[in-house]
Amino acid sequence: MTQIDTVLYTGKTHVVGGREGHAKSTDGRLDVKLSPPGSTGAGTNPEQMLAAGWSACFIGAMGKAAAKLKVRLPADTAVDAEVDLGMAGEAYLLRARLNVSLPGIERAVAEEIANLAHQTCPYSKALKSNIDVTITVV
Repeated sequence: MTQIDTVLYTGKTHVVGGREGHAKSTDGRLDVKLSPPGSTGAGTNPEQMLAAGWSACFIGAMGKAAAKLKVRLPADTAVDAEVDLGMAGEAYLLRARLNVSLPGIERAVAEEIANLAHQTCPYSKALKSNIDVTITVV
């Protein structure tokens, strides 16, 4: 495991009540009600928050990859993330798909950008060896 030399940022949250509770960041910028996946509750769930955070980070990593390839990301670059919560016997597991949209970029180049981003995005690094992940350029 690679150790961190310099901490760039630390996200701090306080959660009460688990999947039927409330999450708030210490700086107050995140303040959400939580509800279990598939429920009729008004809140979001950890799977949605993981999908949103990973997508945002992945777009940043694609920007770095595109710059390395001397390509400019289109303004409407998008990632649609799907994070599944499932069961394997008695164990809860996650599975994810990132659907990458890079309009106007040749498919082979878009796939290279997505592959490079998956190698450098901190979320991808944390998850790709731990859960089933599929990256698709759409």
